[in-house]
Amino acid sequence: MVTFWWCLFGLLTCGYFALAGYDYGVGILLPAFGGDEPRRRRVLGALGPFFLANEVWLIAAVGVLFGAFPHLEERLFSGAYVLVVTLLLGLVTFTASVQLRSRRPDARRGTWTFGIVAGATLTVVSWGLFLGNLVRGLPLDAEGRPAGDLLALFHPYALVWGLGFVALFCLQGAVFLTVRGPAELTGRARRLATAFLAPVLAFLVVAIAWGAFATGHISRFAFVAPLIALVAFAITAVALRFRRHRLALLGTMTLSASPAVAVGTLRLPDALVSSVDTGYALTIEASATASETFTVLNYAGPAAVVVLLVVQWLTWRAHRDPVDDRSLLHF
Repeated sequence: MVTFWWCLFGLLTCGYFALAGYDYGVGILLPAFGGDEPRRRRVLGALGPFFLANEVWLIAAVGVLFGAFPHLEERLFSGAYVLVVTLLLGLVTFTASVQLRSRRPDARRGTWTFGIVAGATLTVVSWGLFLGNLVRGLPLDAEGRPAGDLLALFHPYALVWGLGFVALFCLQGAVFLTVRGPAELTGRARRLATAFLAPVLAFLVVAIAWGAFATGHISRFAFVAPLIALVAFAITAVALRFRRHRLALLGTMTLSASPAVAVGTLRLPDALVSSVDTGYALTIEASATASETFTVLNYAGPAAVVVLLVVQWLTWRAHRDPVDDRSLLHF
């Protein structure tokens, strides 16, 4: 049962990065498509139908974390509380700015545009730092309590992840706009996507190579995430080369989900380790809730995930065509 819920937690987390990644990428790249207001509205309108639906995956993942793995949640939030705060700040700023930017047709929108770019960037960098620290290990003592100073969370390896996530989500956002963006911006979006291929490849190579030396004990499943990432990157690069933009989007979505796969499988059966005390490890079993709670979760959890998948698929089916002059612009 614990393994099932760990996999379900991983599915929701991967779904969040695969879908919300292009939201943040589009937000960061918004100034790259010029200062023309109608054009910017069409860029934001491309992600409009998916924007809030994509965030639901994060809410569902956090719900599973709280309900099924409360001991892991406690140590994650206490060990990386600074990154959790910056992450929440970025999410709130980005979400509010996107929704409020076009609320009044006669209002000045420069401040909200800045909020979109800054909020998306802060969110992406915070996620990169957070996952990079999970790969390396959080600064926890032998009892699982926070140890060391705040700078421990900004180790060079974690910074590589923070910067790498910016390139990764920008690549995904640019590819998304080749599929959903207005026709006049497809060429610009494709050129941006191609430009981000090299930084993303550099991030993958450095993160995998450095991680192989920076981590101690790894599981037999540790090779899965790097393999997925490299294959997805190759598919994305080839698809862009031959202008198969929908295939490229699928490749970037898989690529953006691979870091979550890495964190979840790197040290199985351990869910969390310490970078300060090498003897500390929290296993998946030890982080799980009581069996009675799992019984309750089993009634609602799987059904809710099925509904989430169906709604997401229907949303994509209904809004799979590019934005044009007749499209309803949500933002």
